[in-house]
Amino acid sequence: MSAPIYVISGVPGSGKTTVARELCARHPASLLISGDELREMVASGRATPIDGWSSETQQQFDLSWRTAAGMAARYADAGFIVVIDDVLREEDLRRQFYPELGERSVRRVLLKPPLATAIARNRERTTKDFDPERLVPIIERLHDSLAAEIAGWVVIDTSALSIAETVDRTLAAFARPPGGGEVPKY
Repeated sequence: MSAPIYVISGVPGSGKTTVARELCARHPASLLISGDELREMVASGRATPIDGWSSETQQQFDLSWRTAAGMAARYADAGFIVVIDDVLREEDLRRQFYPELGERSVRRVLLKPPLATAIARNRERTTKDFDPERLVPIIERLHDSLAAEIAGWVVIDTSALSIAETVDRTLAAFARPPGGGEVPKY
């Protein structure tokens, strides 16, 4: 039996990376897969959504997602808890992840603070090699669309939660016995 694979999704500024790191730290054997880091490995010809969405951008995202899914499957089969940190919708998982993952357990979490909170957090970031203000139109466009298809996802409003509290809620949501009812929204 494979270890679980967590997918942590949300708009830029929702806390995905920080939550993913903390979730990994709670397990003795874990692997963090960052979609951004996979795409940043493209040494020449990288296409990013900041420059506009194109067929090349879609191809590079699809490649990173299939790569992440393949890595996740191999590490989960070896007993590692896997946490994938990326902006993902259910449609993306269906097209690019599930074919690679087969019957492995996928625990989907959408971090969804209010739009104003995500934008404010994004503006405070210093980890990007570009002006984070360029992400604001993307955050505005994605904020509601990510939540459009969330059946089976754990949805957490991170605006009033610490990172530890967010991870606690994530773990608690998946600690329920199978058939334990609706997926909670926090």
